Amino acid sequence: MTLWYATVLTAGLGLFGGLIWLSLRQRLIGEVDRDLEGRAGRFEQYFRTESAEGPAVQLRDELNEFCQALPPSSYVYLAGVNGFVFRYPTAPPGVQNFRMLRRQFTSDGEGFDLEVGSPIGEVLHTLDLLRLLLLSLIPVVIAIACVGGAWLSGRALKPVRDLTAAALNISIENLSERLPVPSTGDELARLTEVWNGMLQRLESAVKTLSQFVADASHELRTPLAVIRTTAELALRRARSPEAYRESLQEIVAESERMTQLVEDLLLLARSDTGSVEMPLAPVDAREVVREVCAEMRGLAELRGIRITEPPGEGAAMISGNRPALHRLFLVLLDNALKYSPAGGDVNITVERKDSRVSVAIEDFGPGISEADLPHIFKRFYRADLARSDVGYGLGLALAESIARTHGASIEVRRTEKASTIFRVEFTWRDGRTALPSLSQPAFSQPSASPATINAAHASIKGVQPT
Repeated sequence: MTLWYATVLTAGLGLFGGLIWLSLRQRLIGEVDRDLEGRAGRFEQYFRTESAEGPAVQLRDELNEFCQALPPSSYVYLAGVNGFVFRYPTAPPGVQNFRMLRRQFTSDGEGFDLEVGSPIGEVLHTLDLLRLLLLSLIPVVIAIACVGGAWLSGRALKPVRDLTAAALNISIENLSERLPVPSTGDELARLTEVWNGMLQRLESAVKTLSQFVADASHELRTPLAVIRTTAELALRRARSPEAYRESLQEIVAESERMTQLVEDLLLLARSDTGSVEMPLAPVDAREVVREVCAEMRGLAELRGIRITEPPGEGAAMISGNRPALHRLFLVLLDNALKYSPAGGDVNITVERKDSRVSVAIEDFGPGISEADLPHIFKRFYRADLARSDVGYGLGLALAESIARTHGASIEVRRTEKASTIFRVEFTWRDGRTALPSLSQPAFSQPSASPATINAAHASIKGVQPT
């Protein structure tokens, strides 16, 4: 920065000094030329007047007296066609330091050549002095400016050095630290605030990732421990075929739990990276909801829960992936059935209004506290109330991921009649509008998962679902 500053300053001062010197030279030389023009005009007029009144000898004396009245060191030379010559002073001046003006005129029909000169030594001396001052002072000014510029740039860049040193000390182990924000209120302060905001987001993402890995490891550890314990107990001594069958069934059930958990985790990971393959096409949301209700009706009857099918006629078309939408509504309905008391109701409504299609699922279970509502769609999050006694805490995260992939919004709220409503809103499209397919779908099985069926039977028997 100092080098560039010195280069630009040198060029600027050099240009400035050169323009001053040239303008002063033009001004001084111009004044000398105007003075010579005046002398030549007066001499010509005086010559014409005197040449008409007397002989040549007397004319030379008159011209000599006229020239003596001119400034010192002036030079005048006059030559006529008929041989008349006049020079003042008698000896011609040297060429150096003289400004000459030449002109021609006629007098009484005779032509004359006139030269008038004036010394410009003082002018040249003034210009030389100015040039010397410029050449000697400009380097001094540049040196002082460079020293001051280096000092100013050091002060200006000190906050940058401080920020750099602070940033170098921040690592994955201390992401909670923040960069010091300068109190200048300039662009550097705003940049620091942006960096601190980015660090805060990174810290939040790292904490979420760490918690996600810890929760996934914890959830996987339980079925693995059950599988290992069951196998070890079965191998410890000889057992009957029925006992071996029960042990294998328990191992299969736990394996299914692990398989379902791993599949959900992989799906969420693909969703985060945007690599979920989900071809879109016109889908009737009302028809998909009815399919899900028919599929879950048996489970609801076993629990003594009534499912109210969506009323209304006509298609509710949206642009979506049918298997994925089936999974979305299945998760929400299964969640409502889990937490609805025996003999309770689950109401499902599908509404189409203007360009929006809304699907709402309402249950009358223990509900979700206000403190849990902002976190209900986080992975592995389970509330402390009755809603936390089953599952992994991945279902609603999957539902939110599917809704986001479809450009839909999903929300949950408590009503005045102590019910919980999950609502998903889609953008409605004309069923005749075909959308391009991307590739093979990420959701290909629109049926209840084995874990869901196991959970249903386990809940009927009064044990914790698998």
